[in-house]
Amino acid sequence: MTAHAESNDWIDLFDGHSLAGWRPSENKSSWSVVDGKLSANGPRSHLFYNGPIHGADFKNFELMVDLTTRPGCNSGVYFHTAYQETGFPEKGFEVQVNNTARGDGSYLERKKTGSLYGLRNMYKQLVPDEKPFRIRIAVRGKNVQIRLNDELLVDYVEPTPPVIPAGGEKQRFLDHGTFALQCHNDGSKATFRSVRVRPLPDDLPAYAGVPPVVDDVYREVINIGRHNVPMVDYHAYLRPGLTLNQALEKSRADGIQLGITADTAHITSDAAAEQWLKPLAGKPVFFALSTAGGHLTHQLSKPVAQRFDYVLADCRTNYGRSIDSLLEQTISRFDSEPIDIYAYPTYLPPDMKSQGDQLWTEARMAKLIDSLVRNQIAVELNSTDLLPSRSFVLQAKAAGCKFALGTANETAADLKRCEYGLQLIEDCQLTWQNFFAPGAWWPKAVDRRWNA
Repeated sequence: MTAHAESNDWIDLFDGHSLAGWRPSENKSSWSVVDGKLSANGPRSHLFYNGPIHGADFKNFELMVDLTTRPGCNSGVYFHTAYQETGFPEKGFEVQVNNTARGDGSYLERKKTGSLYGLRNMYKQLVPDEKPFRIRIAVRGKNVQIRLNDELLVDYVEPTPPVIPAGGEKQRFLDHGTFALQCHNDGSKATFRSVRVRPLPDDLPAYAGVPPVVDDVYREVINIGRHNVPMVDYHAYLRPGLTLNQALEKSRADGIQLGITADTAHITSDAAAEQWLKPLAGKPVFFALSTAGGHLTHQLSKPVAQRFDYVLADCRTNYGRSIDSLLEQTISRFDSEPIDIYAYPTYLPPDMKSQGDQLWTEARMAKLIDSLVRNQIAVELNSTDLLPSRSFVLQAKAAGCKFALGTANETAADLKRCEYGLQLIEDCQLTWQNFFAPGAWWPKAVDRRWNA
């Protein structure tokens, strides 16, 4: 399903000079009209539409919001909601607005602009502050689509019955209601140039697409993501039979954002890197670079390498015929290369794999983990090779390591839903504080370790 082309049947909900038709909650002075724009500036308040259009009650619709945020702004656009005097709206859905806000207190917010908050989350910043951008929301029956500057980010189909995140708002299901704009907190400043709606008939035909299969993994993606753990496969390849558009479609269906990965075996120059990055521009994916060791700083200039969001170290090797020589080789790489994520963690060559439990002793794991912590490298929870072990994860967690989900799909069919990583999250009681996000805990490795 696609949004209708823009035409003259859009209806303005904001008159450009007053708050007529809008009702602010709690700290009402947080909302004003400045230079013809709705201004959010002050303590928490939500601005609910209560004007005459469609009786301020919408079921199926298209909504188009043009806005600009200041640095550090956390805001949002609600739909199918209802007026609430205090607190965050409990009814309906929020489309997140957060380009650079880091959160409150010790909480570091991961969900970025364009997220269907708590259900289908975006983790990469796609638009800048202080530059106008547009959010379009379309609801037709069970289907919610969210576009950011015309790029489709979310294509959510609500199952029957709805899956409501644990600890989330109990009324987060498709129904009907009004719209609201968010002033999240004092210091979160946003201006809304226009808010326009195109009401659609309440009796639209039922959604005709493929309904979601609601299994344990589907529920885990929502419930774990609701608690701020990034649902990102940071290690995904476009393989034969898997185009970028197909990968994006799968990402939207699964609720797992992707880190599309390039390999330095093929990206051997700045020109090749630029060519690889070109079709990904503006897409809701991270740009990942996988290196097999020692070549990154020789093949790419630092400015081009900086265009990638992070670097994965492919530590699979057959060099050396003992576990200790493999371990030393891996630690040497960690100490000398710009690396953000340790891919295929604790990998052993085929002839050693069956001895893994005996070879990876607690002392050897401790030595490897010490190097990871020292070099600020996250550990991939690899869902293709089922690495590392639960015991390694528990030991790494205790030492302060960060983790990252990764499929490292060898074929198109291998790009699944990070099942092994989700299992480890549950088994090892990992929380959002245990998880890597590019640039969140420390500068990315290319910035801090180039030619280290």
